[in-house]
Amino acid sequence: MNLRPATVDDLDAIMVLERASFQGDAWSPAVMRAELASEHNWYVVAEAPGRLDGYAGLRAPRGSTDADIQTIALAASARGRGQGRALLRELLGEAERRRIREVFLDVRDDNATAQNLYRSEGFVEIGRRPNYYPDGNVDAVVMRLDVAAWRAATNPSATDAGACT
Repeated sequence: MNLRPATVDDLDAIMVLERASFQGDAWSPAVMRAELASEHNWYVVAEAPGRLDGYAGLRAPRGSTDADIQTIALAASARGRGQGRALLRELLGEAERRRIREVFLDVRDDNATAQNLYRSEGFVEIGRRPNYYPDGNVDAVVMRLDVAAWRAATNPSATDAGACT
């Protein structure tokens, strides 16, 4: 697996993963293109020879002290191999490089795997948004991470060694 910054050239492959991962709630190609092109966002992809296995995005406006994880998505065949953690750590490393103090995210209440990953990296639940998702039956769990505490608890080589440049 190789991590690298995403570009608009990755849009078609990203949209395949977006639709597979977020059925009924996928972003449109226009929205994703805007995400990739925004100076306030930083997207990374996980690629293997001949395919894109995942992508993740961070919204961290320059000069801000907080950021939001916009999305993390993996191909079904790539799950359970540490790629989600690698993508998350890459986003957190970028947040740190931008001098972000806090990172926030929303995760579906029924996505225990993602919640466990986020908790294992130091995110804590700070609230809920009832019936947040389009189906109207699932809450969003709002989580927060203190970046300095994450760095103190994490081996520095975990993000620095694989940092995308």
